[in-house]
Amino acid sequence: MGSWERHAEHVLRAFRLDSIKRRILVFALLATLIPSLTTTWISYVHNRRALAEKITAELQNISRHGARVTDLWLKERFYELRVFAGSFVVRENLDRTVRAQQRGRVDAEAARRLDDYLTSVRDRARDYENLSILTTDGAVAASTALPEELELPDEWLSRVAVEEEVRGQVYWDDAREQVAMTIVVPIADGGVLRGALAAKVTFHAIDAALREVVPGASGHVYLIRRDGTILVSSRLVPAGLMRTRLAPSTARALFAMRGDGSLEYVDPLGNEVVGTLDPVPQPDWAVVAEITSDEAFVQIAELRNQTILVVSALLLSIGLLAYVLVLLIVRPLDRLTAGAAQVAGGDLEVDLPVFTGGELGYMTQVFNAMVGRLRSGREELEKLSVTDGLTGLFNRNHLMVTVAMEIARAGRDGEPFTVLMIDLDHFKEYNDTHGHLAGDEILAKAGLVFADCIREVDYAARYGGEEFLVMLPQTGLTGAREVAERIRTHFADAVGLTLSIGMAEHPRHGDATESLIAAADAALYQAKRRGRNRVVGASAAPGQSASPTRGKAARGKSPKGRKGS
Repeated sequence: MGSWERHAEHVLRAFRLDSIKRRILVFALLATLIPSLTTTWISYVHNRRALAEKITAELQNISRHGARVTDLWLKERFYELRVFAGSFVVRENLDRTVRAQQRGRVDAEAARRLDDYLTSVRDRARDYENLSILTTDGAVAASTALPEELELPDEWLSRVAVEEEVRGQVYWDDAREQVAMTIVVPIADGGVLRGALAAKVTFHAIDAALREVVPGASGHVYLIRRDGTILVSSRLVPAGLMRTRLAPSTARALFAMRGDGSLEYVDPLGNEVVGTLDPVPQPDWAVVAEITSDEAFVQIAELRNQTILVVSALLLSIGLLAYVLVLLIVRPLDRLTAGAAQVAGGDLEVDLPVFTGGELGYMTQVFNAMVGRLRSGREELEKLSVTDGLTGLFNRNHLMVTVAMEIARAGRDGEPFTVLMIDLDHFKEYNDTHGHLAGDEILAKAGLVFADCIREVDYAARYGGEEFLVMLPQTGLTGAREVAERIRTHFADAVGLTLSIGMAEHPRHGDATESLIAAADAALYQAKRRGRNRVVGASAAPGQSASPTRGKAARGKSPKGRKGS
């Protein structure tokens, strides 16, 4: 018999279960290994899913914020240009210029006034590269740039006669190495088209806003078109804009989701990332927020390694104890097996009694500690999924679900309830003056003030940024006003800043979540317009637009959109 045959025979003898010690050892190892691995896998799957949901919520908040900022920026540009086009200086001097041209003359004074006006507007507004006034025959009456530098949208002359604004395609300006877009608005007097105001706008403001909300150390936020072309990026240098794009299949998948969930894909730089997309309402644009998969799931990798170490230590302890305590291990092992089966089935309310000392008692304690850590981890993840980490209030996702449930309850009971939409006045100026850390402290204090001013049955949540929502069950508009005034005065005394509050009552101002919040939001907008630091109730009937001027100017902005809320 050769040496390899003798070695094989020894191996077979070692694996024969012909003794009680080996049987108990195998049983102990299997009874520990199988439930532990099952528990580890279930924990891994649940934790990864919960972490993915948390990451998705964070990325969605960022992409939604970016989309909202972009939409507000675009609306402000349209509003400003309409204001500039409606200026008396523009209308009067354009008419003088046209009349002079019709007589074959040149009105130098009118042309000078138009040039001075356009130059003053451009110097005050950083978003405009150049401004031009055009006549109805397409001629340039005045401009801050050379006529050949103006890239007008296709068929702008016919379109501007029937549209409030004509938006051109975004293009790359080789001369200035930047992304730009041309907007044309009509100049009309008494309903008669007199000409048009064309502006070349740049994306500096959007670029700055996106750079402020980059997620994590490896995150990236950018503005794209539907074909995946990148227009504004928090990471790419200007030379890479509009020359770098997402893969067409990735862009289609992200646009198909429309802010519902996240997607794992390879970004234009070749990194594996997790990203979300939220569309900008008016143009065919969207904001994408993404973070590398390695950074996103680093906690899962650490948990996996720790679990492997715990399971390995547990298996070693069981193996040693099985040899020494053959008789004493049977009954405790049954209890461990039953407890592990409960955990494997998803029941983490397991706490095994420790009847003996030594290694077996230690193993039971380790098992209980492991289950306790899993239970604590699950509870913490559940709390994080519904809580805003800065203010301690509920987050927006939990808010929308809670308001919907309250609408259903109020529908059954026939009792009204009121929501308060709250916004901190001049918060952007405070942030700019004192820094974002000081701003975060104000938001945290706001959470404490709101919680202190409402009942236990009431509900407070952070809606986003410096906006909050308070829901007052079984409370009409009159009672809600008392609460709102208490919040407003208490906040001013405690923090030193003021609040504007809008109120809406269900079902009087809205019978659905979106319409009710929109009504409260419109009332908040009215509070801002009336001077801030006040409480205003909604007046729009259900089904009506909450704020007819919403498209004209952003809530909480001055008419030119330059001041904070």
